Amino acid sequence: MDERDGQASGALPDSEGASPRPEGPMLEVRFVVEEHCSGWRLDRYLHHKIPRLSRTRVQRILRVQVTLDGRGALRPSVRVRAGQPLVMRRPIPPEPDAPTAFGVLFEDDVVLAIDKPAGLAMHATARYHRGTLTWLLRAQRPGEPIAIAHRLDRETSGIVLCGKTTAAATALKGAFARRAVAKRYLAVVEGDLRGEGVIDRPLALARESPIRVKMEVAQDGLPSRTRWRSLDRRGAITLVEAIPETGRQHQIRVHFAAIGHPVAGDKLYLDDAIFVAFAAGALGDEARARLRIDRHALHAASLATAHPTTGALLRIESPLPADMRALLES
Repeated sequence: MDERDGQASGALPDSEGASPRPEGPMLEVRFVVEEHCSGWRLDRYLHHKIPRLSRTRVQRILRVQVTLDGRGALRPSVRVRAGQPLVMRRPIPPEPDAPTAFGVLFEDDVVLAIDKPAGLAMHATARYHRGTLTWLLRAQRPGEPIAIAHRLDRETSGIVLCGKTTAAATALKGAFARRAVAKRYLAVVEGDLRGEGVIDRPLALARESPIRVKMEVAQDGLPSRTRWRSLDRRGAITLVEAIPETGRQHQIRVHFAAIGHPVAGDKLYLDDAIFVAFAAGALGDEARARLRIDRHALHAASLATAHPTTGALLRIESPLPADMRALLES
């Protein structure tokens, strides 16, 4: 997940109750009332689905943005019934710029391998809706039931594997869950890093950080291992190969930061002050110079797994992107 973007699993309404503008595209979130929620008050149900909303905001939103069984202008005390459709609508807010195209590395009847550019979010978030890979897939391939099998952080570039059928998507997701996918990343890290090795340090959510997605090395964390090898040293920076043997959030980024060689451009793990300035939209020239690159320099370069229908080895590769090549050459 991108550090500035809250996941959009229902966390979409931001208004304080203003009536949606009729012009412009609208964003819809749909729920079907679950059996165990039958009989709940409507405001309680909505708060249950979107916990970040206060009860007061829920009650304001109900007046103008929510329909239940097609009816609007709802009272908070209305009781919901299992199976009822609930729809929330709001104008799509302005979004930051994001890439609008992606490359295709491999495609057959059931598999699609995408070369995701840095800066493209995978799924809708609080800041991105149309600027996402899922939106682009729906827009560019309407009617195709393509499902993304795993995820990359918004700033990470490289291979994203998708299933073009429900069965293929399920098989690919299962392969990632079982760690039956060999993944290889390329990263540009700070400093002169030589040789090769294994970083074996458990990871957990950072307890003292106000940033809810930040990870840290913790003795009681989940086991985490990353194999690495130095490929190209340029004095102040080094191109490394990183092979995660586990799949923890931000694993490669946290592991290299933990050994004193953070990923270049990593605003979250390079310096807390830089991340605070970035989150506030106030990065200065000194901070930008220290980052070296506009995004963290991490690239999903290769991937190998069994094809979901034939069982044959499926190997996908993505070349080092231009911004990381420029960083090395500079």
